Amino acid sequence: MDDNNIILQAKNMYHIYESLSLEGNVVALRGLNVTIKEGEAVAVIGPSGSGKSTLLKCLGGLMKPSSGSVSLGGKEMIRMTGSELVKLRQETVSFIFQDSNLLPELNALDNVAQPLRHQGVMPGPARSKAMELLDRLGMGDRWMGVPEELSGGEQQRVAIARALITKPKLILADEPTGALDPITSREVLELFERLHEEEDVAFLLVTHNRDVAYFCERSLELRDGRFVAQHGTDFDLSDLSESRELIIDETGTITLPPDLLLKLGGPGRFDVPDVDRDTLQLERVEDDKIEVSSQTKRILSSSCPACNHDYGESAEQLCPECGSSRPMVQA
Repeated sequence: MDDNNIILQAKNMYHIYESLSLEGNVVALRGLNVTIKEGEAVAVIGPSGSGKSTLLKCLGGLMKPSSGSVSLGGKEMIRMTGSELVKLRQETVSFIFQDSNLLPELNALDNVAQPLRHQGVMPGPARSKAMELLDRLGMGDRWMGVPEELSGGEQQRVAIARALITKPKLILADEPTGALDPITSREVLELFERLHEEEDVAFLLVTHNRDVAYFCERSLELRDGRFVAQHGTDFDLSDLSESRELIIDETGTITLPPDLLLKLGGPGRFDVPDVDRDTLQLERVEDDKIEVSSQTKRILSSSCPACNHDYGESAEQLCPECGSSRPMVQA
């Protein structure tokens, strides 16, 4: 991989939350390695408590990891001062969170213009650029609305415009559709996809919802602070073991080669539905499974799953017969 094409890279990254409780310290990240190229979209998928938000904060320079290295735009962040980090983030990366985090006292226009104002841009040019982005995202007629007057989807569009106004090379998004209804969530993701394809913006999305990751080139599965599987294209498994033997020693401990463990989806709890001499069948327990699919094309369903209404050539988002949200399906 060409190092000049890498926008974000972490090596052997750990993060430990110190605690005085009886349970002791919490290890949130366990030796993670992450590389994201310019213009690449990558998703990190995992259940609550797996370390997703901690990972995002460490990669974005909002939190220093306990050990390891993180570089953004080719610059090592670990030893930077606070002001140096702020400058690097302003030049390179923008954040989008589940809660839009808009300033409640400012209208949509001034919320979007705020990052440019922090960079010293005068109010007139900053607002002019903000208005262009709001128009582009279909929010031009709502520029005067304060956050409490905007719907959840409108707030998230304002947050996206705010993230784009500094022309970042990378957008880090933490559960960006978690607080949205299905239709609004779909619209936001379609906007992300368009930005990725047309503007060549790199994305790192962290989520528990596999549908959020459908337009990403790669999906990384995170469990208990470790990446246990990778899905999609353009990743290298050549450094994994070539042996495919499963070894069970005298104590009953099972050892798997890394490539088999990766295909199995990593460590976890497994049922043993069937055992015969010289044959062992394993199946991950249902509540420990995470569905992750590689990049696929998704389209609106041709019929309503609730009442079988035929949408025909219509682009309706709600079923006119029963009012159900129209789902997306794989093409």
